[in-house]
Amino acid sequence: MCTSIVSNKKKTIVGWNLDLADMEHRVRVTEGGVFIEVNDAAEGWMPLFGANTRGDFVGMPTCWPHDARSDPPGEGENVIMLDIDLLLQKKTLAEVRALAETRPVFSVPGLTFMSALSDRAGNVLHIVPGQGARYYEKPEYKILTNFSPFKGDSEKHPWMGLDRYRKAEEMLRAAPEDFGVRDCFAVLRAVSQEVCPTVVSMVLDADEMTVRWCEDRQWGKVRCAKLGPDGAKEVEADALAF
Repeated sequence: MCTSIVSNKKKTIVGWNLDLADMEHRVRVTEGGVFIEVNDAAEGWMPLFGANTRGDFVGMPTCWPHDARSDPPGEGENVIMLDIDLLLQKKTLAEVRALAETRPVFSVPGLTFMSALSDRAGNVLHIVPGQGARYYEKPEYKILTNFSPFKGDSEKHPWMGLDRYRKAEEMLRAAPEDFGVRDCFAVLRAVSQEVCPTVVSMVLDADEMTVRWCEDRQWGKVRCAKLGPDGAKEVEADALAF
């Protein structure tokens, strides 16, 4: 599952719910940013989601139902490596966009991972392997849950998250101009999950270059890190009232 949102009002605010079952994860504050890492049986700890010190944000929801066009072809770009390269600042959003628009992009066999990417300016890139990529220049808001934006609700699946999409859209459409961190956490809380549990909720304030997050839906225990040229450093979290 998972939900990604980007809002461009007075500030660029990015939100991410990682919904994950039966996989070990951790949030790590590093020189490169604040990363959510997943422990892969073959690769070990992999930084897959989060914000870097350049102000890019990487989310990677799974797409339901799976589309066989995302299975690896003979050549092309691995969506997971594109995301990691953006997160670790090996590529820019513009470079990832150029590859996604000119080269085949694939996922792993039997599972369609999508990309929900943004930069500090609030530009958004959504990639669905095997289907295409869509770039949005500083949209008012954008949402990606677990269904393909190329297919919409034409194919039904119990995990597609159409209810979460509609709830987030309702809240973002009505959001005030001063939509900020607290408002974003309110959206994430409204679309959080228990069956496939929301294990991390993270919000990037791209204007202030701060990342706040909580784990396991403990909304009163928010941590905060400041992103700067010397890396990410955890700071005292402000009291957010939910």
